Amino acid sequence: MLLLLLLLFKKILCHGPSTVVLYGPLPLFHTFLMVISLSATQVLGPHHPAAEEPLSFRMLQISSFANHSWAHTQGSGWLGELQTHRWDNALGTIRFLWPWSQGNFSKEELKHIQALLQLYFHSFPLEVQAFSSQFQFEYPFELQISFGCRMHSGKASGNFLNGAYQGSDFLSFQGNSWKPSPGAGSRAQNVCNELNHYRVIKEIVQSLLIDTCPRYLAGLRESGKSELERQVKPEAWVSKGSSPGPGRLLLVCHVSGFHPKHVWVMWMRGEQEQSGTQQGEVLPNADRTWYLRVTLNVAAEEAVGLTCRVKHSSLGGHDIIIHWDGYPILLICICLAVLVTLVILVVINSWFKKQSSNQNICPPHVSKPIFPTEANIQEPSNSGSFLCLAQKLWIKNRLQKK
Repeated sequence: MLLLLLLLFKKILCHGPSTVVLYGPLPLFHTFLMVISLSATQVLGPHHPAAEEPLSFRMLQISSFANHSWAHTQGSGWLGELQTHRWDNALGTIRFLWPWSQGNFSKEELKHIQALLQLYFHSFPLEVQAFSSQFQFEYPFELQISFGCRMHSGKASGNFLNGAYQGSDFLSFQGNSWKPSPGAGSRAQNVCNELNHYRVIKEIVQSLLIDTCPRYLAGLRESGKSELERQVKPEAWVSKGSSPGPGRLLLVCHVSGFHPKHVWVMWMRGEQEQSGTQQGEVLPNADRTWYLRVTLNVAAEEAVGLTCRVKHSSLGGHDIIIHWDGYPILLICICLAVLVTLVILVVINSWFKKQSSNQNICPPHVSKPIFPTEANIQEPSNSGSFLCLAQKLWIKNRLQKK
């Protein structure tokens, strides 16, 4: 069976250099698991453009085995935090999720890769189930593989191939051989011993890691440049979470709508980071941006003066700083409103007195008050006093309207 698979792979690989992109014989299931789909991750610092940061291309596979006759495999591909490929189990084809997901590989190269994947996905479950007893895999179990390479400043900067069994590190490919992960036990050692017998497979894996993966990553980096460099500024706000206990507060800092994914958020007192800051998982929004929730458990009297600081590449070095002090700030706003109102009343009163002084045209013999009663208006003592009182009344009405 192994010799047959080797011949099939060799036959496909001979059609073009790109086919090296995929796999070797299936008993080396860990090797082939990683090639099923295309994915990448991107590591970004908080103040640097995405294109200047290390970029990695990662191919992932998760294969679940319920028993000797049932298995299911999922394959996906990611560039940064963006899914770029998916393996369609029903059609046996690669799904390119973006127009630029093909990178700079030709249609012929991609066709050879897909042919390898079809062969691999057909044979892989059978080979794993055939070797499950020898390797002491206990049903149900799950295998996971991460395979990829990194690039920095346009140059290849490393590669990786890691395998996991039941969610725990199991083995890796280092240099030109398979090695068990620390603490994986004798089972992982036995699998590595078996895999290391196949020199051709190790050469194929090396070629994938050293040549094919960097070439494909370089093409994706160029074709997906606009997506990689997309910058969306975050929004931030603070709130109070459920009370963690008597006399304590749970301060919550929400940061949402940012891209790329990498962000730095910390509760601060002045320039001092608060060691009790707890960061949640960065979750995706529907618009391909991200959301993060960061909390701090503090005594109620210690909450005053705390701030939430956010660093992100889209901010150009200008951090977002949100002050907690929710209730004191509200009180200050109310006081300011009252103060402004008082100032306005003082100004109006001063203006009223000035107008009254300027409009005092009544002769000395006119009696007070300034604003006469109805009787006074209806029965003025003379025409001069009548005109004076009428003007006083007009001024009063005008001021009341203002």
